[in-house]
Amino acid sequence: METMRRSPLMQALAWCVLALLVLPAFIVIPISLTPNRYLSLPTDGISLQHWESLLTNPIWREGIWLSLFIALTSTGLAVAAGTLCSIGCWRLGSGATKVVRAAMIVPLMVPTIAYALGLYRLYVEFRLVGSTIGVVMAHTVTALPYVALTVTAALANLDPRLEQAARGLGASTSQTLWRVILPNLKLGIASGAVFAFIHSWDELLIVIFVGGRNLFTLPRLMWDGINENLDPTIAAVASAMILITLVALLLDMAIRARRDANS
Repeated sequence: METMRRSPLMQALAWCVLALLVLPAFIVIPISLTPNRYLSLPTDGISLQHWESLLTNPIWREGIWLSLFIALTSTGLAVAAGTLCSIGCWRLGSGATKVVRAAMIVPLMVPTIAYALGLYRLYVEFRLVGSTIGVVMAHTVTALPYVALTVTAALANLDPRLEQAARGLGASTSQTLWRVILPNLKLGIASGAVFAFIHSWDELLIVIFVGGRNLFTLPRLMWDGINENLDPTIAAVASAMILITLVALLLDMAIRARRDANS
């Protein structure tokens, strides 16, 4: 098995598969540098005019800030709810907690289109269609499983005797939570936060259904731009989103490497 893993043929095959998955996405980066006013690879030099348009056009700027606000807010809410729920299930350890854990990952199992459609019908009743808070709540629910899974994995490596020792030394419940449990879960929480942010940052279907006519995040602006006008600025937006996602993934890899080194 070890020989098979280190086989040059297997390594070459792995790199080919990786290139097949990654290169089609990264092709938008050179397209964003084209001097032309249509989508094409730069053949007569490169230009930053479409990146400049991304940063100076008020529509794109508003989309950037809206996407950041929704992603950061929903990530914060998902981290708080997912972490506390996971800790509660860990402390109780009863059969009912299995049902709670299963319910927390349901958003990963339900197709996004089905969830968005049902959410739209619900939001119509509560007049939340077209509201920022409605999208934030929807993204919080769909981001919750990422936090729950990573925190639950971190809790599996946490010795319950640490909590017992803290309580035996006179620490209150809140002191045990903030000074013993959470510090030992910080890497798992950070990893879940990264994935929750990426999920909200790239999400489109929910925004299309419940965003109404006045709520335009970056993915929705790209969607509308592709349907109406193939402006190369869309390639610049896609490149920026890919780079931000890549930075987030590298951050998660660093967090996981540090967690493995500490375990």
